[in-house]
Amino acid sequence: MLWQGDATRPAVPAPRVGDEAELLMAAQRGDAQAAHRLGRLYAQRGDRGAARHWWESAAGAGNVDSAYNLGLWHEKHGTLDEALGWYKRAAAAGDAEAAVNLATLLQEQRGDPGRARIWFERAAQAGSRTAARRLALICEDTGELVAARDWHRQAAAGGDAASAHDLGFLAYSAGEDAETVRWWETACQAGHAGAAYCLGLLLQAGRDPEGAEAYYRLAAKSEHPGAAVQLGAIALSRRDLRTARGWYEQAAYAGRLEGQRMAGFVCVELGDAKGASHWFGRGAAAGDPESAFNFGLLLIAEFGDLKGGRHWFRQAALAGHHRAALELAGLLSAAGRGAEAEEWLTDPPPPVWDRTAEPELAARAELAALATDRRGGVALEVAELNEILGTWDLVTRPLLDHGEVIAWLVARSGLHASAVEHLASVRGTLLRPGSAPWPSPVEVAHVLSTARELRGRLGLSGAARDGADARMPGF
Repeated sequence: MLWQGDATRPAVPAPRVGDEAELLMAAQRGDAQAAHRLGRLYAQRGDRGAARHWWESAAGAGNVDSAYNLGLWHEKHGTLDEALGWYKRAAAAGDAEAAVNLATLLQEQRGDPGRARIWFERAAQAGSRTAARRLALICEDTGELVAARDWHRQAAAGGDAASAHDLGFLAYSAGEDAETVRWWETACQAGHAGAAYCLGLLLQAGRDPEGAEAYYRLAAKSEHPGAAVQLGAIALSRRDLRTARGWYEQAAYAGRLEGQRMAGFVCVELGDAKGASHWFGRGAAAGDPESAFNFGLLLIAEFGDLKGGRHWFRQAALAGHHRAALELAGLLSAAGRGAEAEEWLTDPPPPVWDRTAEPELAARAELAALATDRRGGVALEVAELNEILGTWDLVTRPLLDHGEVIAWLVARSGLHASAVEHLASVRGTLLRPGSAPWPSPVEVAHVLSTARELRGRLGLSGAARDGADARMPGF
């Protein structure tokens, strides 16, 4: 509602219809409070012109609430210049809400962050939680992280769950575990589902699966799709397929590709070809190559639909799915299209990393991706971070003493020491946040290339999930 801001000023009695004559007489005698209340009465009736008239009369006599309402009025029905003028008049008289609205317009409509910051600061110093949060975000954007944390603390102390959540990420990125837990718990207690999910990941990274599950369940009560995926995986590990299906479908209905894909796999295990077809089809249509590949397998195995299978194998292969390219080549060859089949066999997409990451490594990868996705940043890809962490875990597993691990890998692989050191450095940052800045996407791509070359030189490039085919047993 246009006049919602005025409703936060309980010191001014709300006008009643029967008060009109009395208020009109008082306002005509110059009573600013009566003029303000009369303006509210006309606003409630929808008479914007009369409301503006009496608020201007009251504001001219020094009524701050009327000046604020005139700012709202002009923001909705008038001009930006007039809205700014009235907000500034109220803000200069100490109205924190007017200062917030003034700063917001200056930042978002006038592109003047310098002046906006001045008014946000005045509002925050007057106790505005909204202003404190806006200042914290401005400071984050300008790299003033100490100031950002101070303003976030003020907002969080005033009950802002989003700022408490942000403080948790700032602490996590700085390697401050106790502060991370403190602020995510604060946000969680205020009902922030994302903070509950992050606490679950943090506990999973610390090898506390029971604690992690408790927080995932808390986040899932607010329908957090990531938490639903995690709970689906937990149920699947217990072979509780029906519970797993329920959680994966909750994530799938929220649009999470991983949920759609895994719901399809569980339906296969349950012998529900129709359900599997639905979820693999949804994932495939959304661009998930693994779903497209499995949708193709399902169409052929369960429905005898070779044309449909070929279509989805092609879509998956074009998206870089190695096994889909090989299956497609086989179908094309059987259909007498040998030349096209040979093209896919001659130059198929390279095999992808499909090992299941250790739970604590997967949690660290997702936390890093979430941390870099904040404030419009470029999120690191969870799958790529999992591959980096998983590669290191795989290639160093034979070692009993990791003291000379880099020299050992260099000697075995023939890679340059600097490349292996860089891989180790990025891995260390992902596992021990705060030890170095988060890697950039370009750096991750470079290190990922090193990881793949390292596996290739050690004869591990085709390593599949725990040494088994990555497809579900139903296929």
